[in-house]
Amino acid sequence: VITGWLMSSEGGLRWAKNIAFFLLIILISWILSNVIAKAVEKAVANIRSASALLKDFIVNISRKAIFVVGFVVALSMLEVNVGPLLAAIGAAGFIMGFALQGTLSNFAAGILILIYRPYDVGDLVEVGGMLGKVDAMTIVSTTLRKPDNQKVVIPNNMIWGDIITNITGTSKRRVDLVFGIGYSDDLAKAQKILEDILANHEAILKDPAPVVKVHELADSSVNFVVRPWVETDNYWDVYWDVTRSVKERFDAEGVSIPYPQQDVHMHQVATT
Repeated sequence: VITGWLMSSEGGLRWAKNIAFFLLIILISWILSNVIAKAVEKAVANIRSASALLKDFIVNISRKAIFVVGFVVALSMLEVNVGPLLAAIGAAGFIMGFALQGTLSNFAAGILILIYRPYDVGDLVEVGGMLGKVDAMTIVSTTLRKPDNQKVVIPNNMIWGDIITNITGTSKRRVDLVFGIGYSDDLAKAQKILEDILANHEAILKDPAPVVKVHELADSSVNFVVRPWVETDNYWDVYWDVTRSVKERFDAEGVSIPYPQQDVHMHQVATT
């Protein structure tokens, strides 16, 4: 009976043909999805306004969509009625939509982040109360690499619903520094020292011009604001270099850097 069924045109031979067509369509779908994904990748690479995250998302969706369509067609080769199957998938998706509302909100937030591009892979950002470099992003979460190399995964809805600060999103940054001198020190001399330090640092930009101004008469010091402009990649190097140079130059030229202090006046009252 088994041999007869295997050799029958309506039995084993028929199913062998169906399985062969199923595997062939799966293989063609896999090859076609990769070919189309590479073509889409080349096409979106020329779109300068799109972020790297959005480009990767479009490529991945194209690859998976082609394969899913091919898989459904392959199922029909096994004489599976895909109509009820698609209806069942739709019903299951409707039920899962209610069960996974949080995940869907992350999905929607991920789409908005991809479209409006508040940050991209490699940017240093502050999002969801965390500071770090964008390491990767999926449609539901963003992975940050903190300065101490900790890996943090943040849901996209926490990012999109909060303030997003892209620290390296522009090519130039202003370094904000404050230096105090004593009330008895020469203001003009201190300002000249600060201006010389900024003028001689090769990483400080000439345009916009750096600012050195007397800003505040504080409790124990006269404070200068020092605000040079730099390329974003040079921010911390300039911050540290200028701070060190100010301390060394002030010490060498006799300008004091005061610390918080109080004057106590004692009055002696003569007793009668």
